[in-house]
Amino acid sequence: MAASIHLLAERLIAEGVDDLPAHERRLLERIAKRLTVTRNWSSDEEETRTFGQRVADLVAYWGGSWPFIIGFGAVMAAWIGYNIAAAAGAFDPYPFILLNLVLSTLAAVQAPIIMMSQNRQASRDRLQALHDYEVNLKAEMEIVALHDKLDKLRINEITDALQRIEAVIASPDTKPYQRAE
Repeated sequence: MAASIHLLAERLIAEGVDDLPAHERRLLERIAKRLTVTRNWSSDEEETRTFGQRVADLVAYWGGSWPFIIGFGAVMAAWIGYNIAAAAGAFDPYPFILLNLVLSTLAAVQAPIIMMSQNRQASRDRLQALHDYEVNLKAEMEIVALHDKLDKLRINEITDALQRIEAVIASPDTKPYQRAE
């Protein structure tokens, strides 16, 4: 792991920070300044939505809900039921051409709006994935730094123990194979 950090450092020295993508440069600056990289993407995104995006999200939310499906089914059943029962005075007699026109118009308008909402959601998911990557990378780098610190502590403890042993061995009071007390 330390080798990969050295390779990254050598790459940064050779290529320079200016050649890095903006998100990597931002992440390195945050790591160097020991700042957090976590953000609440959903609240930031909610504040920047346009009116059209809010409408698209609302249409997608409502159009994909059980109340809409049940209500829409009830309206269609009432439409068909009334026009069959009213036979001669029906406003849309069988084969329900007006109903077909209404359904086609609804589908023609609703489908692109839902697709806009899905595209925005996909874009939001990409940003979230990038953010998750940055958080994971920073966490990994912090863990590597902690491992390095622990290794240094262990080396210091071992060095201290060896120095104490050498001092005991070098002491004139110590006899060969005698344990120091």
